[in-house]
Amino acid sequence: MNRALTLDDLVVAGIALGAGLLLAFMSRTLLRWLAKHAKRTRWSGDDVIVDALRSVVPWAAIAGGAAAAAAVLPLTRSVQHHVNQVLQVWLIIVVTFSAARVIAGLVRSVTQSRSGVAGSATIFVNITRVLVLAIGFLIVLQTLGISIAPLLTALGVGGLAVALALQDTLANLFAGIHILASKTVQPGDYIRLSSGEEGYVVDINWRQTTVRQLSNNLVVIPNGELAKANMTNFTRPEQELTVLVQVGVGYDSDLEHVERVTAEVVTEVMTEVTGAVPEHEAAIRFHTFGDSRIGFTVILGVGEFSDQYRVKHEFIKRLHRRYREEGIRIPAPARTVALQQGAVVIPQQRSAEDATPGSSRGD
Repeated sequence: MNRALTLDDLVVAGIALGAGLLLAFMSRTLLRWLAKHAKRTRWSGDDVIVDALRSVVPWAAIAGGAAAAAAVLPLTRSVQHHVNQVLQVWLIIVVTFSAARVIAGLVRSVTQSRSGVAGSATIFVNITRVLVLAIGFLIVLQTLGISIAPLLTALGVGGLAVALALQDTLANLFAGIHILASKTVQPGDYIRLSSGEEGYVVDINWRQTTVRQLSNNLVVIPNGELAKANMTNFTRPEQELTVLVQVGVGYDSDLEHVERVTAEVVTEVMTEVTGAVPEHEAAIRFHTFGDSRIGFTVILGVGEFSDQYRVKHEFIKRLHRRYREEGIRIPAPARTVALQQGAVVIPQQRSAEDATPGSSRGD
């Protein structure tokens, strides 16, 4: 000690420490009040910032009070240095974890707002959190007087060895970053791969992409495989899409009447069925003179991929009922088989849609 410890020193140190505690309590109360108001705003980023400040500001106030108390006490240079060093490390750790929470929360908020879904793209969140914590760790080592240059050199050499050993993992990591950066796939999109897997993208993390099928099963796809696969995204560039329904009527049908009745059914389905697009205009296109029917395509509009099953279901039921009411015939495929006495009969291949075996009049 430079001088003897007196009662005045203890009183002043206690006042400084108490002031730090009081400031921590007041700041925590103020930040709790700010958090309530932040929840009323539409932007979720202010919630993240206020929540992080609620943890860093009180601890910073306590550290400041402790530093002021240590400054008024008659401590030796060595003890004063160690006390200040401990307080600095303490404050750096608190700030690092708070900064990691803030930045990761903001990244999560941005990814959610851009994708428009509840699922988060955790790959960016995890990478951001690890980078902030690593920087904070290096700052702590530098504060303690430990040189980080050899550590960075060792990490560089070791990182090369790790990169060679984890080629597949790193390939999936960078593939996931490329997928999200290019915005070809986002959480919430409905995709179909050339290998047959399809469903809603639930999450894209550092190694894999999770897809939820319509049967509610989860399919896990490595990011590297997803980046190389031929893929159809049914959500982009627009979530609304059109579906085609193939229909056929007999040759004796009045096509103008058929088109008018079909358009009325399409309009009815578009306005009454959940998942349909009310403003979709009926589109009917005749295209084929078939063996027993005139084929045409009906184009329906649906809000998103899974809605097509409900819309097609209702459309087929209502169209069949309306055709029966209007006397429009939907012929079953038929084929004429000629039998000659004394000739060798060669059986003909018939599809599953053909009529039952036997002679029938061809269309």
